[in-house]
Amino acid sequence: MPVYEFQCDDCGQVFEALLRFSQADEKQSCPGCGGQNTHRLLSRIAAPSFSGGSGASVSGSCGGGGGFT
Repeated sequence: MPVYEFQCDDCGQVFEALLRFSQADEKQSCPGCGGQNTHRLLSRIAAPSFSGGSGASVSGSCGGGGGFT
């Protein structure tokens, strides 16, 4: 099950909830104030930045054998 991030519109607290995909759009109770006035946030994905200016190359194959430096 994925972890979704929510924010309370009443107190501003940001919290996470482990939910099924079918529950992702349901309102969640704020653990701080107990309010129901919450909304789901768009979470950032931890991914490398490929700006092209660093000289790093990205290989399309899985067997590149490269180590992390």
